[in-house]
Amino acid sequence: MKPSELSAELSVSFGNWLKTLDPGVLLVNLFELSNEMALYLVNQDQQVVFWSSGLARMTHFEPETQMGKPCLNALQIKENRTEMIQLLGPDKQKRLFNLNARVLLNNVGQSAGGVGWLSLSEAQLNPMGAIKLKPHSATQNFHGMLSRSPAMEAVFHIIENAAQTEATVLVRGESGAGKELVAKAIHSLSARRHAPFLAINCAALSSNLLESELFGHVRGAFTGAIKDHSGLFQRANGGTLFLDEVAEMPLDLQAKLLRVLQERNYIPVGGSQTMSADVRIVAATHCSLREQVKLGLFREDLMYRLRVVPIFLPPLRERREDISLLIWHFIVQHNDQNIRVIEKIDPDAMKVLLDYRWPGNIRELHNVVEYAFAVGRGAILRLSELPPEFNEQRSAQIITPARQSREKLTEENARDLIRQALEQNKGRPGAAAAMLGMSRATFWRKRRFYKV
Repeated sequence: MKPSELSAELSVSFGNWLKTLDPGVLLVNLFELSNEMALYLVNQDQQVVFWSSGLARMTHFEPETQMGKPCLNALQIKENRTEMIQLLGPDKQKRLFNLNARVLLNNVGQSAGGVGWLSLSEAQLNPMGAIKLKPHSATQNFHGMLSRSPAMEAVFHIIENAAQTEATVLVRGESGAGKELVAKAIHSLSARRHAPFLAINCAALSSNLLESELFGHVRGAFTGAIKDHSGLFQRANGGTLFLDEVAEMPLDLQAKLLRVLQERNYIPVGGSQTMSADVRIVAATHCSLREQVKLGLFREDLMYRLRVVPIFLPPLRERREDISLLIWHFIVQHNDQNIRVIEKIDPDAMKVLLDYRWPGNIRELHNVVEYAFAVGRGAILRLSELPPEFNEQRSAQIITPARQSREKLTEENARDLIRQALEQNKGRPGAAAAMLGMSRATFWRKRRFYKV
């Protein structure tokens, strides 16, 4: 029996067995087993219907004081959310928690309440009301990628498995999310780790320069080619080549790249001799290659060759539990320079940092910490030391529509979105590109394509 058939049979068997049980009895037993977890349930009126003993120990609120009562405001579950919250306990102590909450639906698809799970945050309030961050543990560092997010754990698992093969990998993620770190991790864990790791941004060079950089050229191939030039495929022989923003590669070069992947050889610019290519390709893009194929901007056959193992890198806004971890990581880095030593973060500043949508992801977060070190002094990072956009109430409104639509940039809405981004950023292309999750080169190309 095939594994897929066995899995289907087990699934049917489990479903049939589940139908024989009383749902209420099953849930009660599951909740009793989960008493060690910090778990709670609310009904459709946001009244507490279950409060585990583990949650009582963590929050200091006893079950008898919560059951049947309206849920604490910070714990109400009206939408799916993952964020840091602050609770004032019955002992008058403020504590910070990571909350994961999910809405529960009844059999007609209406909200029937929700389930929430709490864990202690690495960040905690000191007696003076400022937030002091605890250093991360070494186990949270995966080849330079810091995370405690379950979504990233899944990414790390795929990286470890894919690295043991020679399969081509396509990393999909927004600008600043850490796509090159993924590529470097794959290289470091692979059998090619002792050979070169080279990278190139396909959006940063013109077509001619990109072709020369990738495949090299021979003397006299074009004006200025006064000697032979080794391309990246030759210099990375035996190792890994990272092609960032591969969706921006011109169609004629896509055909040449396809040949390398299929035949494992290529011809330098202006040359006649075929050269072998023993290189593993890891490509990256911030956009959907399928959408690029539909627009006629990317070859379908190359897309399938590149995305043998697709890895989707979640943006920072979907990894809320990582924000404080990364803030502390970058603060420690800058503290070591002894220009300024930050030990605490003002609660108002931390709230703004946690609520921010981070369109530029980890790169933007690093820049924000660097800005705070440059403009402020003292041991406490204050709200006034954050970049201007953090002090503008309209910043959240600016980011939201662009965030919702940047993965669906079609001809119908592209012009309006690009025009809106430019207006909201006072005509600054770089800021508008960051808002839409694009590189400057991609933003420029789409402006030209949509004639904005």
